[in-house]
Amino acid sequence: MKIAVFSTKTYDQEYFERYKTNTDTEFVYFETALNHHTANLTSGFEGVCVFVNDKVDEDTIQVLAQNGIKLIALRCAGFNNVDIKAAKERQIKVVRVPAYSPEAVAEHAVALILTLNRKTHKAYNRIREGNFSLNRLIGFNLHGKTVGVIGTGKIGATFCNIMKGFGCKVMAYDKYESDELKSSGIEYKALEEVFKEADIISLHCPLTPETKHIINTRSLSLMKDGIMIINTSRGALINTADIIEGLSSRKVGYLGIDVYEQEETIFYKDLSESIIPDDLILRLISFPNVLITSHQAYFTKEAMEQITKTTLTNIEDFKEGKHLKNEIL
Repeated sequence: MKIAVFSTKTYDQEYFERYKTNTDTEFVYFETALNHHTANLTSGFEGVCVFVNDKVDEDTIQVLAQNGIKLIALRCAGFNNVDIKAAKERQIKVVRVPAYSPEAVAEHAVALILTLNRKTHKAYNRIREGNFSLNRLIGFNLHGKTVGVIGTGKIGATFCNIMKGFGCKVMAYDKYESDELKSSGIEYKALEEVFKEADIISLHCPLTPETKHIINTRSLSLMKDGIMIINTSRGALINTADIIEGLSSRKVGYLGIDVYEQEETIFYKDLSESIIPDDLILRLISFPNVLITSHQAYFTKEAMEQITKTTLTNIEDFKEGKHLKNEIL
């Protein structure tokens, strides 16, 4: 079997080559993203392996089907970038990695909170320049603060437990409430109540038609002045224009994002010698109370190992005609 692996970096290849023992499957790596413009590269392959910013829409899937592609293997949990209906209509199986170290993403969300609050990134740069002043570095105690968690799947639940360890009051919203979290003292509330009462809001929900732009002008109006908002889930959970307005008006006191609505044209690329073709992210970068990381929350040794092993297992199971336990139905 021959698999075209898109959106690969050196580290992706290293992990695949390390763990693809005991298989005769051939992997060909492409740094370019998969979309309807690049889908013709799949001629001669039986499957494709894609990541979060590959655009596997109906147009792309049509080309994949014409080229004989039978499998789309996602190296991630989310699948909002794949037209599942179009794939089913063309008898293309879609598999994913449903979980790969929820601790990695949850811990990164906490890192964003701590960095924004205690301004350690600014202190680091100051000290290197010989500036040992504490001016404008004041933060606040996390202990006793109210943290609102939107989405309590594996990552959200892990985040809840970490924040409890800081002595925070943790409240949550999810359509499917966790009895385990409730028994540990996490209080579920209506979404609007979470927005109204939280000092910090962290997003851990999937991107669906219901959750798209869940952070918008209206929801921001319900929040406390100076709210801290953290997003390590999907960029389109936040309406970027609305959050910029919230930052400008000081309604939003802190913003930490590891994802961005238009990230596919920016993230995972070195644009340090280029003109960044996105006015909105340039506007976000200009705020001193905004911290952006390049979709790296998942990026730990443990998570990369799990992603690679699960992806390889998914591909082998398909090749051998086994039940696909991670198939998206």
